[in-house]
Amino acid sequence: MSLSEIEVVTGTEADMYTKDGENYFIVDAHVALWDARPENQLNIHGKQFIDCFYDYHRNLSPESEVWPYEEFLYYGGQRLMKDLFVDGHVDHAIFQPAYLGAFYGNGFGQTEEAFALAEEHPEKLTYNHCWDPRFEQKGLDRLRRDAERFRLKGVKLYTAEWQGDSRGYKLTDPWSYRYLEACQELGIKNIHIHKGPTIRPLDRDAFDVADVDAAATDFTDLNFVVEHCGLPRLEDFCWIATQEPNVYAGLAVAIPFIHTRPRYWAQIISELLYWLDEDRILFGSDYALWTPRWLIERFVDFQIPEDMQGEFQPLTVEQKKKILGLNAAALYDIPVPAAAATTTTTAGTPSAAGPAGAASVATQPTEA
Repeated sequence: MSLSEIEVVTGTEADMYTKDGENYFIVDAHVALWDARPENQLNIHGKQFIDCFYDYHRNLSPESEVWPYEEFLYYGGQRLMKDLFVDGHVDHAIFQPAYLGAFYGNGFGQTEEAFALAEEHPEKLTYNHCWDPRFEQKGLDRLRRDAERFRLKGVKLYTAEWQGDSRGYKLTDPWSYRYLEACQELGIKNIHIHKGPTIRPLDRDAFDVADVDAAATDFTDLNFVVEHCGLPRLEDFCWIATQEPNVYAGLAVAIPFIHTRPRYWAQIISELLYWLDEDRILFGSDYALWTPRWLIERFVDFQIPEDMQGEFQPLTVEQKKKILGLNAAALYDIPVPAAAATTTTTAGTPSAAGPAGAASVATQPTEA
């Protein structure tokens, strides 16, 4: 990614997170505003889902960052704005909603409240919406209306969501392809897909990353952001992403391991940098599963352990800047202050060329 792909603007450096003389423009590419209170739960599955969320939250967060359960069920827009933009170092955030209409009467993600916040704070928030191909033509018509109303640049898909007797769908289903064709037509270029750990009571296999392969091949004008980078199928994801240049890795759920399993996190980020490259990895806190402040601070300070650097390269400031915000800014045309688009320190060395460099190598002339 070159600076020519980012809209660089004159801005105040005081508004950005700064460490060791470096300014970091932070785009949290995965946040949500949900309502899982008992009155919105349709059945036991609604409670199972939010309880599983809370287990992730409390088990992977520092003790000081753990919320009371009741606050976790619903926190509202005012707290979101404070946690992200006052306390959290975030400059821009992107809503990635999950509807889950089989579990919640008014949906899990709160469309109207989230969109109203984005309308009130367009310089800080982008609203992505969701679709489900199992609604077929009715849903396709709705997508067209939603694209106009929400001015969509991206959507969030939950392939394991339940609908009627169905417990999931694939990106390669015929109706999925019709929806992806509509996204192409409507200019919705960023397709975010939950392909990560399962959440009770959803089925693990319905989140399998394999269907991204064919979809990315067949829709080269779309960007497929694999949220949670395919965990626990990281290797499968990497082998797909290294051959599909329009496949990106979202770090939500992965990056909190920086606290509980720092060596595991070091392996995750190193594998992603080896198989993809630094231009196709996006930071996401998955708020309110985790708050962004501690994740950002830990990542800026993080370095690959020395005893792992024989196999993996140290992280550079430039890589961290791209991952924390510049990559997402390029995908969503978010203006970036000039002070964040340059790097003044030279600590660390770039990752060694691996499969991520295969495409550029293949374009070089060869001897006859």
